[in-house]
Amino acid sequence: MASHMKTTIHIADGLFEEARKVARQEKTTLKALVDEGLRKVVAERRDRMPGAFKLRRASFKGGGLQPRLAGATWDQILAIGYEERGG
Repeated sequence: MASHMKTTIHIADGLFEEARKVARQEKTTLKALVDEGLRKVVAERRDRMPGAFKLRRASFKGGGLQPRLAGATWDQILAIGYEERGG
């Protein structure tokens, strides 16, 4: 369940009018555009923060997913992994 906060923001008149036009053209709301824009900015800046976790690129040579695992759920894959270890 998400919580919401009602707040007031000040937007330059020109930007506000452009955003309203975009919202009308895309048949969405100004609120949806603001949410989308803030999510993009926050994600971009979070990735640039010092100490931000970045998963290193790691791949292994091989043929990819074994055919018997195609379409398996994560629980099924775990069960198979433990079976092979005597679990």
